[in-house]
Amino acid sequence: MRIYVDTSVFGGCYDPEFEYWSRQLIDFFVIGKYNAVISEVTEFELKFAPDHVRQILDDIPHKHIEIVKFTDEAKILSENYIREKIVTKKSLADTQHIATATIQQVDLLVSWNFKHIVNYDKIRLYNSVNLKNGYKVLEIRNPRDLTDDK
Repeated sequence: MRIYVDTSVFGGCYDPEFEYWSRQLIDFFVIGKYNAVISEVTEFELKFAPDHVRQILDDIPHKHIEIVKFTDEAKILSENYIREKIVTKKSLADTQHIATATIQQVDLLVSWNFKHIVNYDKIRLYNSVNLKNGYKVLEIRNPRDLTDDK
């Protein structure tokens, strides 16, 4: 299964509230249970993260990571989410994650961003824009939904 991982999951490895599930998901990537899909957007955001957060990505074997580009097609879809007023321009990076995951046809996007990404109403709106533009529905969850301990 190809799982798009946004930056919050890496940061979650050092947040007491999210650490357990973030680390378990990373462990699943390490052993190859799932394949992590990381975008240029995630890589850019991680440049500003502390060293110990950036190190997490280095712990995942290259054969279990796919790094994808933020394409012009994803840029247009991202702009459509904002044009439809799902979120404001302040959440541009969030829409870029969703658009990239949609264009890449991942099986799932995982995030701890409950305000702009893992939000039932927003997921429905993102997917309505996806369908309107000829894309598939994108499954969006938090890492807790993928781990052994629910």
